[in-house]
Amino acid sequence: MAEDDVEGQVEKPRPAERSIHPVFYIASWIFFSNLTILFNKWIIDTRGFRYPVILTCWHLIFATIATQVLARTTKLLDGRKQIKMTGRVYLRAIVPIGLLYSASLVCSNMVYLYLSVAFIQMLKAAAPVAVLLTAWAWGVEEPSLKRFLNILAIVAGVALASLGEVNFSLAGFLFQLGGTVFEAMRLIMIQVLLSGDDMKMDPLVSLYYYAPVCAVMNVIVAIGAEANKFDPADLSKAGYGLLLLNAMVAFMLNVSSVFLIGKTSGLVMTLTGILKNILLVIVSVMIWHTAISPIQFVGYGIALAGLVYYSIGWDQIVAISVGVFTYSKGVWERVAGNGGNEEGGRLPAAVRRALVMGLVFVTLLVLVGGFMYGGGPNAVQEHLKAGGTPTS
Repeated sequence: MAEDDVEGQVEKPRPAERSIHPVFYIASWIFFSNLTILFNKWIIDTRGFRYPVILTCWHLIFATIATQVLARTTKLLDGRKQIKMTGRVYLRAIVPIGLLYSASLVCSNMVYLYLSVAFIQMLKAAAPVAVLLTAWAWGVEEPSLKRFLNILAIVAGVALASLGEVNFSLAGFLFQLGGTVFEAMRLIMIQVLLSGDDMKMDPLVSLYYYAPVCAVMNVIVAIGAEANKFDPADLSKAGYGLLLLNAMVAFMLNVSSVFLIGKTSGLVMTLTGILKNILLVIVSVMIWHTAISPIQFVGYGIALAGLVYYSIGWDQIVAISVGVFTYSKGVWERVAGNGGNEEGGRLPAAVRRALVMGLVFVTLLVLVGGFMYGGGPNAVQEHLKAGGTPTS
């Protein structure tokens, strides 16, 4: 009898474990990444808190506290236990890499004082060029004519986009260039100094080690660069709650990066990053009404094409294109083959729902875009005051 009970327990099927789809992690990373950039730009430029170094310093202090709390209360930072961190390694690797990271963050926030978000993203397309040139200078990679020609196409596209920029600022361009170079040096130093399997870190563990160094560095820079012109009244003007929310959003970007790395492949991350940049350009244009010239559009298109080719190669581009075509063809054939069913040729319910949701999304996007481009109701009122008539 007991044996029968045991067999019944063994044969009893277990419920399937439900897991979150990778699309959720991709969407979360895109959301927090773009929200961090837009939020920083809005606080620095629109809200009037024109202290990018102090804002960066606040982000790093918050990150230092948050990572310490997470390390003691969750398993998100358990990866640090696999790292053989000594005082010598910390001084030889973490400190210099942290200083470069701090410089990169400061330059990235300083540029919001001078350039539009859309143009900043266009300039960021040249980041792989800086990384590759730094790798060649450091001797990490061997120079290649094929890769050199590829990065020339990216540089040409970025240069064309820069020539077409209406509100070009040399100071902003130099800050963005500095941020790109510092970030490239940081990535190569990580590759050189922390290349062992026992020193690999995810973004959250990296922040755990780098944030304190960066915070100290930024405090020193902030005292010399912005302390003499800082007005405490600007804190209340920007809003204490908004500054706290801004730091939380910036920190959540690092958390979402950890999950994205763990749940997707390098190819997916590369393509997701390119999609994120395109979406950010579109959204920033809608929010700030940034003027994009045809030359910029063409230049950014050339830079993106060169970036895709550099990142994944021609073979992967062909494989992805064939896969998308095959999948689309299969969906079309299934839909077409359903035409003679008992529903009288109606599309499947799932397809109908997807089409309706897509139509609603596009309609809302067009309405919101038209509202923001037109300046909302105020634009209509001003138009009527000028003697015009509303157009349909």
